[in-house]
Amino acid sequence: MNNLDRWSGAKFTRSTEINAQAAKIRANRYRYQTVAAQTGVPWDVIGVIHYRESSGSFAGVLHNGQKIIGTGRKTTLVPKGRGPFKTWEDAAIDALMNCPPYAGKNKDWSIGATLDLLERYNGLGYRNKGLPSPYLWAGTDQYVKGKYVADGRFDPNAVDQQLGVAPILMKIREGVEGAKPAAPAAPKVPPAPANDNKPNWLAALFAALVGIFRKAA
Repeated sequence: MNNLDRWSGAKFTRSTEINAQAAKIRANRYRYQTVAAQTGVPWDVIGVIHYRESSGSFAGVLHNGQKIIGTGRKTTLVPKGRGPFKTWEDAAIDALMNCPPYAGKNKDWSIGATLDLLERYNGLGYRNKGLPSPYLWAGTDQYVKGKYVADGRFDPNAVDQQLGVAPILMKIREGVEGAKPAAPAAPKVPPAPANDNKPNWLAALFAALVGIFRKAA
């Protein structure tokens, strides 16, 4: 099953956590939008990567989560040797533009292509085993167990405790991405104007009486 099919059929299994993380990402939207403007990567995609790589900490780089912002140090995990970075935004731009999978060079941000890129951000080890990636699907019914607990070391019984990026992205875009347009409201019919030509029998009677008195006079 491909990622687009999983997106269409996925159901949340950890809704409280998903809602909380989506709200946290929305709250920091302005920072993600700053990076989005420089890279072309959608702000919410940047937000879910940030959650997955460093649990949303702005001390951690988007490359791999290492907390080196403002320390003068470089990354020591893959990708190694990046930095040093004075700000989280500078590090995020470097990660998206200059490191695999080069998200800033991507031009197709449809759901299927976005999910595939996010999977490549973590690596295709799960796909090569015919398994759903917990990097994407943890927190949904698409993922049950199985996790790389170290580089090249897969434990079929380990369960990823982090949420996957897909349900958080789904929650952020709820009611926006792919939402059905609202049915147009029925046009309001204005009330019929008062009929000014409707005869007023009291006025007519009064006018007739005035005419009679005038003749009598």
